[in-house]
Amino acid sequence: MTNFISELTFFFQRFDLLSAVDVLLVTMAVFFLLRLVRGTQAVALLRGMIVLVITIAVLTSLLNLPAFTWLLEASLPALLIAIPVIFAPEIRRALERLGRTNNMFFLSATPDHIEALIETVCITAQRLSDRRYGALIVIEREVPLADYKETGVALDAELTPQLLLQIFHINTPLHDGAAIIEKDRIAAAGCVMPLSSSGTLSRSTDRSMGLRHRAALGISEVSDAVSVVVSEETGGISVTHNGRMIRRLDQARLKNILTAFFRPRTTGRFPGWLERFLARTQGERESKQ
Repeated sequence: MTNFISELTFFFQRFDLLSAVDVLLVTMAVFFLLRLVRGTQAVALLRGMIVLVITIAVLTSLLNLPAFTWLLEASLPALLIAIPVIFAPEIRRALERLGRTNNMFFLSATPDHIEALIETVCITAQRLSDRRYGALIVIEREVPLADYKETGVALDAELTPQLLLQIFHINTPLHDGAAIIEKDRIAAAGCVMPLSSSGTLSRSTDRSMGLRHRAALGISEVSDAVSVVVSEETGGISVTHNGRMIRRLDQARLKNILTAFFRPRTTGRFPGWLERFLARTQGERESKQ
């Protein structure tokens, strides 16, 4: 106990501002790693690796096992090479999100046509829900979806509720695929979207979520697109963005969510998360006064 206290005292004596920055950077790296793999199959792999490392550390520190220690030291380089291979999809997704600097740090103003787009999509989604027509509407943002447009039928048509209803009408040639909206026009319909590989929907017991929901979640994982999906079985409306799905929506809630996604934001002196923190702190101070 005495040795522990002395070591703790020695640690705090050497702890300075640079050490605090060092600890903060490591904490942020671990936080973003956990946030990146949250809701994916990599969580189980990461949990297994943590348990394995802790077990090995305990065994090597308590017992004198020279052969086992040598084996671990020899296999460490192979483990470091295997980690990028195991977490390749998550690393790729993180780099793609990092490249979308306008979405993560400084978001530009929304075009004028976005209000009409949101209104049209919400009206169409509600009508499709009332008639139990399955649909997948993908709204393109900063990341181009040219490769996915080529998998469908090019339209370049004016965005109207009537046209979207006709596209997703039962037994029409284009109703099984996704309709991609580019700016204020329907760029293509009947498009094939990538299926989600996160495993989020496969663990769900809700049978109303099929390939449309997996495709909606999949395109949001590989791009910054916003997708609106209508279930053919239940008529439920869902929206996906950034690998997350919000379900059981009506027309009003869908409009609020889409407006929040496309809300104009002015560029400030600090990143958005820091500005929100400073605003919250200022509000708490004013409330106390």
